[in-house]
Amino acid sequence: MSSFDYDRALTRIKHLTLLVGLVGTAAVFFARGRGAAAGFLAGAGLSYVNFELLGGLAHVMAGSTAKARGWAVLIALRYAIVGGAAYVIVRILGITPVAVLAGLLAAFAAVILEILYELILHART
Repeated sequence: MSSFDYDRALTRIKHLTLLVGLVGTAAVFFARGRGAAAGFLAGAGLSYVNFELLGGLAHVMAGSTAKARGWAVLIALRYAIVGGAAYVIVRILGITPVAVLAGLLAAFAAVILEILYELILHART
């Protein structure tokens, strides 16, 4: 049985998040139009940034450096950052909130896909 490689899994999740964002944007474009597709893409982008922030915090905390305090503040503010960006996207740009919320689930969908990949990979070995 092969060992689990966390760095490769995180890289796959990042790539899958981008893929889910692009494929989802195309699907929403054809189903709901340009405005909803822009909202989905914006939400997926925020989802990717949020995942990157969490990954950065994990790497910094694993090293126990002085940078951890700055990252902790950034992570504490991430909900305010994501919420503020979502507010601007919905209120000022006039994009559908449902599409933005659906896009915010891109990283979650990527994690589910990674879990399925690992289950299938390890079921074969």
